[in-house]
Amino acid sequence: MTAIEELLKRHQELEDRLRGDRSSPQPSLHVAILTCMDARIRVFELFGLIQGEAHILRNAGGVVTDDVIRSLALSQRKLGTTEVIIVQHTTCGLSMVTEDDFKDELEQDTGLRPTWTVEAFRDVADSVRTSMRRVKRSAYLPHTDNVRGFVYDVHTGDLTEVDG
Repeated sequence: MTAIEELLKRHQELEDRLRGDRSSPQPSLHVAILTCMDARIRVFELFGLIQGEAHILRNAGGVVTDDVIRSLALSQRKLGTTEVIIVQHTTCGLSMVTEDDFKDELEQDTGLRPTWTVEAFRDVADSVRTSMRRVKRSAYLPHTDNVRGFVYDVHTGDLTEVDG
């Protein structure tokens, strides 16, 4: 059985598929949460969310990129969010690579050098601060005064706030 087949089987076995409010695409808590794609971060459980309460954005590292700004601009301007939470985490894969080494690897394998940035980092708290600054400084986002950042410890489950 493939992973996709396993996930489809689990979907069929769900007892409560419709928990939460589906009446509007606007999240009822008016918050957007950006975090890493790492499978160890269970965003809904981490914040006790139910469906319909928050926009969840995920990418490698949980870093603010141009595409995240695009999504946040739509989230704020068209769907009513006014707050942003950024959650990065310990032992992130992006802290284990370097920008140039990864781009070199891709270029060697494909013959093309990526135009996008990898956003590799060494210190997760510094990376959270950088992402918070990007949100706060974006001209495209009307709601930048309630942006908070956190580091999630994947081993203990602790969530530590990072000063902006």
